[in-house]
Amino acid sequence: MTAKVFLATNNAKKLAELRRIIDEQGLDVEILTMGDVEPYPEPAETEWTFEGNALIKARAGAAHSGLMTVADDSGLCIDALGGMPGVRSARWAGRGHDDLANLELVLAQIDDVPEDRRTARFRAVVALVTPDGREFTFEGVMPGRIALRPRGLGGFGYDPIFVPDSQSLAGRGLALTSAQMTPEMKDAISHRGRAIRAMMPTLAGLLKKLPSWYDEDDFDDDDDDDDIDDDPAGMADAIIYYVE
Repeated sequence: MTAKVFLATNNAKKLAELRRIIDEQGLDVEILTMGDVEPYPEPAETEWTFEGNALIKARAGAAHSGLMTVADDSGLCIDALGGMPGVRSARWAGRGHDDLANLELVLAQIDDVPEDRRTARFRAVVALVTPDGREFTFEGVMPGRIALRPRGLGGFGYDPIFVPDSQSLAGRGLALTSAQMTPEMKDAISHRGRAIRAMMPTLAGLLKKLPSWYDEDDFDDDDDDDDIDDDPAGMADAIIYYVE
C-alpha cells in the first residue's frame, strides 16, 4: 500500500520545490497538500529559530491530518546584517509586503557594503512529525553572497539577489543568481534540497518499519505491539543534520 505524507505549506512555489525533491528520491509515497485535507487554521510562527517554526507547522499538520507530516522554515542570513533577516525573512519589510519589497529593503540596507563582504547563506530546517509524536529535524545550508541588483525571473523570495558559492568559478558577470538557474540546477544545491535529502533515509526507515501508519489500531495504548521498534529509524527522537 502506498503511504501518504502530508506537506504542510500554503506557499505554491515552495510546495513545487519540495514535491520535486521528494519525487526524485523514488520513494513509494503519495504526497498530500493543503488542498487534500480539511482546512485548518495556520499556526502562528512564534519561535525565534528555523527549527522551532518548522516543528510548529509540522506538529499542527500531523495533529490535523493524522498523517506523517513534513514542514519547513527557511530564510536568508546576511553577515553584514548580523545574520538577519533570518526567521523574519518573509516579513522583513513588514506584514502585507511582498517578496520584492523584502529584497529591495535588504539591498538598501547593505548598499554601502563592498562585494567581498556581502556574504550570506540560505538556511532551511525541515521537520518530520509522525502521528504518534515522533519528531525529527534536518538542516540544509546554501552559502553565497548578495548581488548588487536583482537578476532573473525564476525562483521566489530572495532568489533574484542571491548568488550561490557554486557559481564563484563562473567569473565576474557570469555567475547566476538562484533566480537565473533552472529548477533542476537550484534543487541540486539548494538549502531546502539538502535538508530534504538528509530527511529521506529517516522517512524511508519509518515507512519500511511502519507500513500501516494510518491504521488507528497502531496507536492503541493497550496494544502491546512488540514488532514495532521504539526507534524505527534507528535514530534519536530529534536529530539535526548540518549540511555544509
